[in-house]
Formats: sequence, structure tokens, C-alpha cells
Amino acid sequence: MTAPTSGGWTFLSNHGHVLVGLAADPDARMRDIAARVGITERAVQAIVRDLEQAGYVVRRRIGRRNSYTIAGEARFRHSLEQHVRVGDFLALVSGDPTTDAPGAAGSG
Repeated sequence: MTAPTSGGWTFLSNHGHVLVGLAADPDARMRDIAARVGITERAVQAIVRDLEQAGYVVRRRIGRRNSYTIAGEARFRHSLEQHVRVGDFLALVSGDPTTDAPGAAGSG
């Protein structure tokens, strides 16, 4: 996934893009996620903090790095999508609908 080059809109918010990025690479550095999403590293840090506080992401410290686990059983927040599990969504966007996203916890 790379940042849109046309400056047009996308279906996912930056929160969604960061979540997809962390699911694809749970050991990614914030600067790498920022580059993939097309936002600043500071913005990624704030989004990851939001996702952690909401229970969508669990951060684990490994040495000097962080690793992130996605709460695959968590549900989307908006009433239109509350029936959707985060793990199911990530499996869809990862292109592998037979399994939950890499790094997803509690999925199944």
C-alpha cells in the first residue's frame, strides 16, 4: 500500500490505513507506516495511541522496538459497521479471506 499520488479521497481514514499497515507488518517502525500511509510520523503515533486506547491494538515492547497485535475480535465503532469484526476486515483487505490478518489476536 502506498499513499495516493493524486491527492484524491480514499475509502479508508488514516486510522484505517495505519491499522492495515500494522496488521501487514506488526514490527514496522512508525516512520515506515507514515511513509506507506502518506502522513507524518507524529500523526501515526497519535493514531496508534488512539487505536491502543480503544482496544484495537496492543503494543508489546521487544528490546528497543515495539511489536503490535491487532484485536481481531474487536468490532468497528460506527453503527453502520458495528457488525464487522476488525479481523474479518483485515483479512478482506489483505487479499486472503480464508484467514484473519497477520498479527491478529483473538481471531477465529
